Amino acid sequence: MPLALLALAVGAFGIGTTEFVVMGLLPQIAADYGVSVPTAGLLVTGYAAGVVIGAPLMTVLGTRISRKTMLMLLMVLFTAGNLLSAVAPSFGVMFAGRVVASFAHGAFFGIGSVVAAELVAPEKKAGAIATMFTGLTVANIVGVPAGTFIGQAVGWRTTFAAVAALGVVGLLGIARLVPALPRPEGARLRRELTAFRNPQVLLAMAMTVLGFGGVFAAITYIAPMMTDVAGYSDGAVTWLLALLGVGMFLGNLLGGRFADRRLMPMLYTTLGGLAVVLGLFTFTAHDKVAAAVSILLVGALGFATVPPLQKRLLDHAHGAPTLASAVNIGAFNLGNALAAWLGGMVIAAGLGWTAPNWVGALLAAAALGLAFWSAALERRTPAAVPADGPAPADAPAPVAVHG
Repeated sequence: MPLALLALAVGAFGIGTTEFVVMGLLPQIAADYGVSVPTAGLLVTGYAAGVVIGAPLMTVLGTRISRKTMLMLLMVLFTAGNLLSAVAPSFGVMFAGRVVASFAHGAFFGIGSVVAAELVAPEKKAGAIATMFTGLTVANIVGVPAGTFIGQAVGWRTTFAAVAALGVVGLLGIARLVPALPRPEGARLRRELTAFRNPQVLLAMAMTVLGFGGVFAAITYIAPMMTDVAGYSDGAVTWLLALLGVGMFLGNLLGGRFADRRLMPMLYTTLGGLAVVLGLFTFTAHDKVAAAVSILLVGALGFATVPPLQKRLLDHAHGAPTLASAVNIGAFNLGNALAAWLGGMVIAAGLGWTAPNWVGALLAAAALGLAFWSAALERRTPAAVPADGPAPADAPAPVAVHG
């Protein structure tokens, strides 16, 4: 594998860290700005909403310049957003910094996967893309816990400054190691948009929004839930987030292994299991050991839905693989934004720190219902490309990853 993939992985590591690390620092950020924790949770919602808007927009704009140049510009945008967050004098400015950083998220993974695939021989493309996305997976195991520890020890602003430094390293790595690739052909946006007339594409995106949204309903408020309900210390949140990252890593591997074999049964199992575990988390959150096990399971079941959902979308949007990839990342983050907002609403209503778990369980159950509906619709009207069949040749290989 070429060293250029390392530069892309560093960028993915930084993006994954900044997306998730704020959840472990919500109490500190809220106290610093004098706002409630549910209000601070809008930083999660704002970032996710920015990805939803920025993913397709920046991907289309990126077709007008070389991919290497676009990746470098995205790293500049990412770095600027995190620097703004680090020095933000008010909550509003902090929110703006999060949105600026989020605009780099979807396009970086969408364009980066195409670049990674072009750097290697055809038979190694999937491995190259997976190597780049390793940075995102490792961020959940190392970057997020480390960032939480730094933020609790010396201040949350230092965490965002460190993430900005990662952006600089990623920028320099791309400039130095990624070769100049041919400028892509102009995007035929009208043709690609026609793929989204397929009901199965819309159902796949809806499952993505609701399914992973269920995860975010719970983990957005994991810090106060674990300290105020389970009885953990503030310092324990660091290793609990690492445990969540381990679950995500294992679920990612599990989902990737079965996505090509038994896609719909895999979705039924993971979405159903996620709904059950999130519902039980309302009760297990009161016990330290049971809460830790629940966190591991939520991470594993949540990320196990990612590969089959991504593959199903690409199977049915084979006429628009690039845009579909970006929109899918946006769909995950739309679910994140929706869930974080709903979770904050039930907390603000006085239902307690564990109430977001019920929100998550209902979202996951709704996604399971859509999965059954999608399968029934497919049996009545068979698609041109089977949902469990191989991805089309012109579509990028499905990757076990969340944006």
